[in-house]
Amino acid sequence: MARRGWVAATLVTALALTGCTQTVSGQGRSERPDVTKVAGLDITTGESGAKPGVPDADLQVENADGGEMDRLAINALADVEEYWAEQLPARFGKEFEPVKRLVSYDSNGKGVEICRTNTAGVANAFYCSLDDSIAWDRGELLPMLDDAFGPMSVVTVLAHEMGHAIQYKLGDIGGINQATPSIIKEQQADCYAGNFFRWVAEGKAKHFRISTGPGLNQVLATMFFIRDAAGTSAEKQGAHGSAFDRVSAFQFGFAGDPSRCAEIDEAEIKARITQQKFDSQDQDTGQGKGNLKVDDKRSLDLLEESLHAAFKDAAATPPALSTSSSAECPDGGDTSPAAYCPATNSISIDLPDLVKIGTPPKRGQKGGIGDFAAFAEIASRFALSIQKATGYGLEGPAAGLRTACLTGAWAGTTTQSSARLRLSSGDLDEAVAELLADKSLIAADVNGTVVPSGFARVEAFRDGFYQGAGLCTRKYAG
Repeated sequence: MARRGWVAATLVTALALTGCTQTVSGQGRSERPDVTKVAGLDITTGESGAKPGVPDADLQVENADGGEMDRLAINALADVEEYWAEQLPARFGKEFEPVKRLVSYDSNGKGVEICRTNTAGVANAFYCSLDDSIAWDRGELLPMLDDAFGPMSVVTVLAHEMGHAIQYKLGDIGGINQATPSIIKEQQADCYAGNFFRWVAEGKAKHFRISTGPGLNQVLATMFFIRDAAGTSAEKQGAHGSAFDRVSAFQFGFAGDPSRCAEIDEAEIKARITQQKFDSQDQDTGQGKGNLKVDDKRSLDLLEESLHAAFKDAAATPPALSTSSSAECPDGGDTSPAAYCPATNSISIDLPDLVKIGTPPKRGQKGGIGDFAAFAEIASRFALSIQKATGYGLEGPAAGLRTACLTGAWAGTTTQSSARLRLSSGDLDEAVAELLADKSLIAADVNGTVVPSGFARVEAFRDGFYQGAGLCTRKYAG
């Protein structure tokens, strides 16, 4: 997050809990969701990956080696093709024609000429409209994804590439042409991947299965991994999107159908894309550009100020924040790095744990996430005080989703140019990373019990970010 200098401490557009909100096309709906479900599907915790005992698909692939990565890729593409053979006629009245070329290569070995490119050293997967081909690196990229996130990460990447093929095959029907900015193409492809994964989650895929709990969490973690770097402009040619924006597009696809994805256009992108360049306010404090030292008193004071401003219309007494050891709380959980005590309406902060989360990793080293992830943990406990003051329960999944939504609403108020504590490039990606963590407080109740679905956590946060606090209490009333 960026800290502004001696600007008046005003946060405009602070939203009342019962006030009106501006609706952005394609965002969360106001009806109350079932907290036991993900986009209408039961939350499941079973196995994700290849279905046992299913014969491998038989697709013609150039330069394949018959190894594990190629088998995984071929089975994934066979299922994706089957999905689109069903959906393209049903949704767009157009017959699906399989991609003309499938090419496997090893980026560490001899290069293959494809799409006017030699693949030597190219650790990538891509679709090429010049010859209607999909290619993938079996030597470095696919094994790395599989090791880090499991086999469904490979399926995610290839489903995305097939999404580009669908754009090419639809042409004007999907609103895509040569002049279309890359961010629109990438958002559509992520959305089309979400369509496919809904089909998999419904048990319709031949070769793969996925749980809507841990399985989808891994898919979203993959989207985080393959995001654009913080500071990359969405207008840059080749921009794929931030993690927050990519996950949003995937979720729109998972919750909707392919026609929803084809609707993603320049107007929608301008309304909701959060990816931005760093600016002059994003100073490097030694924590990396755009990251404040979270244990600095001025940073914490600015955070508290921003929380007061964000919820000033809630008619609630703000909780007291303390970084010193506090007395045992009779009715609150012992959560870290921040804990809310309803009895005393206070938040205690564990600074060493806050620093662990708020210190971004250095290249090649393990570390935390970043300042926004740490500040959002505190904001989530502040959100509990708002819920208590307005008569909502503080335990259970509904409380966890309200907390995520209200934390998102606070984050939305920090986008204003007048904010003294202001959202900077990469901050929302830090939120995605923290929301997907097993012990994230951003979507946890007063006892630290986390909503089991990472998908639902991110969706609730996004609802608050785009539509404000008023939606949080309507949609997640419990």
